[in-house]
Amino acid sequence: MGEKRVIGRFAPSPTGPLHLGSLVAALGSWLFARSSGGLWLMRMEDLDTPRVVPGMADDILRTLEILGFAWDGAVVRQSSRGEAYEAALAKLLRTGMAYPCGCSRAEIARIGSAPHGRDHELRYPGLCRGGLPPGKIPRSFRVRVTDEPVFFVDGVMGELSENLAESCGDFVVKRADGPFAYHLAVVVDDEEMGVNQVVRGADLLHSTPRQIHLQWLLGYEAPAYFHLPLVTGPGGHKLSKRDNAVSIAAGRDLQRNGGLLLSAALEFLGQSPPPTLDKAPCREILAWGIANFSLNAIPRRPAPFPGH
Repeated sequence: MGEKRVIGRFAPSPTGPLHLGSLVAALGSWLFARSSGGLWLMRMEDLDTPRVVPGMADDILRTLEILGFAWDGAVVRQSSRGEAYEAALAKLLRTGMAYPCGCSRAEIARIGSAPHGRDHELRYPGLCRGGLPPGKIPRSFRVRVTDEPVFFVDGVMGELSENLAESCGDFVVKRADGPFAYHLAVVVDDEEMGVNQVVRGADLLHSTPRQIHLQWLLGYEAPAYFHLPLVTGPGGHKLSKRDNAVSIAAGRDLQRNGGLLLSAALEFLGQSPPPTLDKAPCREILAWGIANFSLNAIPRRPAPFPGH
């Protein structure tokens, strides 16, 4: 039997316009999938409805089209997939791997012994692990973690591991205010879309062990993971939507000058496009990127976007 066809995806959140960091993630996922003859799917991660900006999903798609990107199949929208997430949660509850929790974040923070995990994240101390204490009502649902490291090999960052019991404890898969958490939704979506290659920014690297744990609990095969270096803004921090000129369309005519951005994004990913490519049509630049793609050239460290 031959190898499985690569199925990659780009999954932006429509909480703002396409920015330089998300352009790098889009281009990176495109190059990985297309250079191996694979599919490139599109998913709008609009699950966090209070933060979604009306019309922004279509704005992101139009921007990608102007830059020459073309995806396979219909756009999947998380906001219409509640039943699939509900079924996954029901399976976790049925197998005893998820449970209702009556704790608020403020309550956990008030506990004197409540430890902090990675990046000062509150680690859940397991107050409801053995059942809801008297007088408490369910506020969320949590997944049980084990006190064993989750190992995985990232295609860019190398071998990594995390002990979820130490870093976060049992984590939420459905929040108190109703929506399903990102970790559960993305795992269910990737499985049902057939995604076997996840290429995204390194800011999501810490999410991967939780998602691999969920994949194991749900009986899914984990995709191959590749985390790209982050684009830094002023002061060397991750480029934020609060930074000026974060939108790639701000002050630019993408119809005429989009190629400059694509060439710069290729350079950021270590692909060394020739200077003569800057003025080529976007589709020609993307085609060059596919034909000359080198995984080994991708840097691991965050850096400013070229020319910014």
